Amino acid sequence: MRNVVRRVRTMTFTFLLQSPPPLPISPPPQFSLYSLPLPTQRFLTPSQGSRLRSDSVRTLCTKSIIPNMEDSGSPPLSYLTQREAAEIDETLMGPLGFSVDQLMELAGLSVATSIAEVYNPGEYSRVLAICGPGNNGGDGLVAARHLHHLGYKPFICYPKRTAKPLYTGLVTQLESLSVPFVSVDDLPENLSKDFDVIVDAMFGFSFHGAPRPPFDDLIRRLVSLQNYEQTLQKHPVIVSVDIPSGWHVEEGDHEDGGIKPDMLVSLTAPKLCAKRFRGPHHFLGGRFVPPSVAEKYKLELPSYPGTSMCVRIGKPPRVDISAMRVNYVSPELLEEQVETDPTVQFRKWFDEAVAAGLRETNAMALCTANKDKKPSSRMVLLKGFDENGFVWFTNYESKKGSDLSENPSAALLFYWESLNRQVRIEGQVERIPESESENYFHSRPRGSQIGAIVSKQSSVVPGRHVLYDEYEELTKKYSGGSVIPKPKNWGGFRLKPNLFEFWQGQPSRLHDRLQYSLQDVNGKPAWKIHRLAP
Repeated sequence: MRNVVRRVRTMTFTFLLQSPPPLPISPPPQFSLYSLPLPTQRFLTPSQGSRLRSDSVRTLCTKSIIPNMEDSGSPPLSYLTQREAAEIDETLMGPLGFSVDQLMELAGLSVATSIAEVYNPGEYSRVLAICGPGNNGGDGLVAARHLHHLGYKPFICYPKRTAKPLYTGLVTQLESLSVPFVSVDDLPENLSKDFDVIVDAMFGFSFHGAPRPPFDDLIRRLVSLQNYEQTLQKHPVIVSVDIPSGWHVEEGDHEDGGIKPDMLVSLTAPKLCAKRFRGPHHFLGGRFVPPSVAEKYKLELPSYPGTSMCVRIGKPPRVDISAMRVNYVSPELLEEQVETDPTVQFRKWFDEAVAAGLRETNAMALCTANKDKKPSSRMVLLKGFDENGFVWFTNYESKKGSDLSENPSAALLFYWESLNRQVRIEGQVERIPESESENYFHSRPRGSQIGAIVSKQSSVVPGRHVLYDEYEELTKKYSGGSVIPKPKNWGGFRLKPNLFEFWQGQPSRLHDRLQYSLQDVNGKPAWKIHRLAP
């Protein structure tokens, strides 16, 4: 009964939003991400619904598995027909026990993470989510909520609100976050003036026919922003959820007058119309498809990397590297505002980077040179600093350890991208006392302690398995909790600074650069501040 009610509600949304189709009704109605398969008849009985799932009907909508045309070197990729997509949703919400709100939450999260993969909130902060009344619109509302928590500034245009508790709850959640809702009348005619990203979440594959007001005008405004054939650099960018609004779910933009999004986020699996997508960024979201469903429908889909909720389809677009640039906007860095002691100033900036939630704020580039003045650099982790210097730990027989034994001069570089800041530090390097290295070594996780013994850093190994075999042997050896001995060739270095430079990115490349240099003043070392040209 619940499924029948859902079918009727889905048909009601379609009827309200489209112009009356010609008779006979063709093609069959398209369905949203979570709706169920319908026959070509306007109304449905349970017995008719059962007959639809017979083998004779299914042979009319065989799934398309073709090589990914976006990247001829990619493995085969499945594209779903309208009916197959609906049948998969029916399976998810039937015997597999998923609910509409669960799938909507996962879909919206997938959209938000796809956007975050490509469009940095520092440059693309203002997001307009245009949401329709159905499930596609619900995906847009969920995506907007997640984008808010990811550091974006979302705005919502939701002209035909749905009274169901699921949707009113999403509106309440957004309002509690002070996310603005904007009426169609209050939107500017030229959307590029106020927004960096526009999320097209008006219609999914449940919609067919001609859009009715106000969505016809909203689609027209999005089309007016698009001219993909002339340039890959458009502003604002358009992100379509599952299906670009107005496209045919299988034929795509067959009249070539519809939305041409910069990003398409396919959900569960790409629909047939996605083969006609020509934008630079195609992502797949929906890391919830069970193996049984993938096997039943013989889905060929890319693997999701790590813990990601999205995966790119095809290769990233080729870009003109010479045209890549960021126009920094930052507070001024003035001589009278900074600390007289550069270590204190570094502490201030470091604490602000930590407070900003940056990942691995203590990551730094360590640059060394050997006795032949051949430089090398690598990323290491700062493990402490004070007025005596900056400390990190490593294998003394590594490349950097060898360089420093021959030439004890080095440079450090910290880069905090979202704050438009970097700090350079130069100085002489020395080993820290063995007791300090011993204390730090035993403060590390036991796995890291064993790893330090296993890794003869920078030496050639026959294969990855050699490291893991030795690691497993040592893990068993010290499984009783006995003390793991610190290798004699492992310990800490301390760089004692004689120069700091604090860099703050500014517009038009007129960056602030304040350099602290250690000079002799009346027989005593003192820090002198100079402004450098950018």
